[in-house]
Amino acid sequence: MQPVLTVTEMQAVDARAQADTPLEQLVERAGTAVAGAALELMGGAYGRRAVLVCGKGNNGADGRVAARLLAGRGVRVTVVAPGEVDALGMSGPPVDLVVDAAFGTGFRGAYDAPRVAPGIPVLAVDIPSGVEGDTGRATGTVLPATATVTFVALKPGLVQGDGATLAGDVRVVDIGLPVGSHRVDVVDDGDVADLVPDRDPGGNKWVAAVLVVAGSPGMTGAAALSARAAYRAGAGMVRLGVPGGDPDDLPADEAVGITLPAVGWADLALSAADRCHAVVAGPGLGRGTGVGAEVRALVASSPVPVVVDADGLFALGRLDGAVATRSPVVLTPHDGEYARLCDSPPGPDRIDAARRLAAASGMVALVKGPTTAVADPSGRVLLARSGTPSLATAGTGDVLSGVIGALLARGVPPLEAAALGAHLHGRAGALGHRSGLVAGDLPDLVARVLDAARRT
Repeated sequence: MQPVLTVTEMQAVDARAQADTPLEQLVERAGTAVAGAALELMGGAYGRRAVLVCGKGNNGADGRVAARLLAGRGVRVTVVAPGEVDALGMSGPPVDLVVDAAFGTGFRGAYDAPRVAPGIPVLAVDIPSGVEGDTGRATGTVLPATATVTFVALKPGLVQGDGATLAGDVRVVDIGLPVGSHRVDVVDDGDVADLVPDRDPGGNKWVAAVLVVAGSPGMTGAAALSARAAYRAGAGMVRLGVPGGDPDDLPADEAVGITLPAVGWADLALSAADRCHAVVAGPGLGRGTGVGAEVRALVASSPVPVVVDADGLFALGRLDGAVATRSPVVLTPHDGEYARLCDSPPGPDRIDAARRLAAASGMVALVKGPTTAVADPSGRVLLARSGTPSLATAGTGDVLSGVIGALLARGVPPLEAAALGAHLHGRAGALGHRSGLVAGDLPDLVARVLDAARRT
C-alpha cells in the first residue's frame, strides 16, 4: 500500500525530523529531487532555460535550491515570485520548463498562477499551487502540472478532487524521513497478492460460497452480473435468490438458484446464508412494497458479511445512526444513493465523505468515483485509484458488488475487500474496450487481473 499523509500528519513528520536534522538539510534534499526531475523533463541541461516561481515558504525554498543546482549544471535560470509576472514563455527567449514552487499543501485562499505558453512542461513542487492539500479542491487559476514531485508520501489533494487531474504524473521522493502514523493508504496490485488468500488445496466449493439476493421477476440482468462476477473473483459456489422469481427462469449460468417468495423472503435468505461466507444484496431487487423491511432484516441478522448495493441501499433509507448488525456490512453507493443515505451529497472530498457515511452507519462505506474511497467506522481509509471513464455504463456497479462479495467469502477483511474490489474493478475496466465496454465484459477481465496479480 502507498501511504497518504494529510497536511497535519506531514507537519508532524517535519516537526519530528527537524528535532534531529536541520531544516536546511531537508530543504537541500527536496530541492535536489526537484532539480533531478526538472532535468528529466527538459531532456538535459545544455541550452535549456527554466523559470521557477518560488514563494516565501518551504515550498519556495525547495525551488530556490533547485534553481541553484540547475544553474550549476548550465541551465539558464530565472526565479520569479508569485504575482510578479502574468505570463511565462509567451514572449522573449523560449522557455523549456516552468517550476511551480509558489505554495505548498498548507496554502489557503486563492492563487492566480501566471499563464504558461502551450507546450511548455510544468513541474509542481509537492502539489500544484492553489490546490488544497487535504481536499484536492482548486482555487483561483491553477497551473496543470506535467509532473509533481512530492515528498515522503502522497497527499490527499494529489489523489482526489481537482488535484488528481492537475497534478499530472506524481512522483513520491524519499528524502530520508519516516512516514509515521497515518490513516489513509492507496491499494495497488501488490496488495491483491498479499491480502487475497490462495484457495485451500483441501477445500471444497463451500469454503468461499456467496449468496446473491438480487433481481426481480422479469428483471434478472443485475442478479446475473453480480453472480457471475462473484464466480470470476474466486467464489466456489454462488447461490442466487430472486424474490418472487421461479428458479427455472433464473439466468442460465453456473449460479445455483434458490426459491424465495415475493414477500417475506428474509428468513429463507438467512437460512441459505448459513452455508455461505458472504451475502450480496440489492442489485435489481426493485422498490416494491415490503422490499425495505426484508433487506433490513437480512442486513441485521446475516450470519456472514453483507454487501449492500443499488436497490438494497434504497431500502435502507436515510441513516440517522449506527445500524445494529450481527456481521460486518459494506455499503457501495454512487453519489445519488449516498445523498439519500446521508441527506447530503458526498462532494469532491471522497475521503471525508466515506468517513462520514461509515461513522453514521457503523458500517464500511465505499464511495465511488475516479478515486474510490473506502472507510470503516474507526476512520481508517483505503483508496482505489484505478477507475476509468469506461466504467460509467449500466451494470458495472452490480459487477463490483459481486467481486467484493467473493473477496469477503475468501476471507479478506471488509475494509480491504471493498478497496481491493474497487481496484480490481478499475483495472479490469482499463483492460476492456475504451469505447463500448459493457458490464458483461468485466467478470472475465477481473479474473485476468487476479491471475496477473498472482503471477507477480
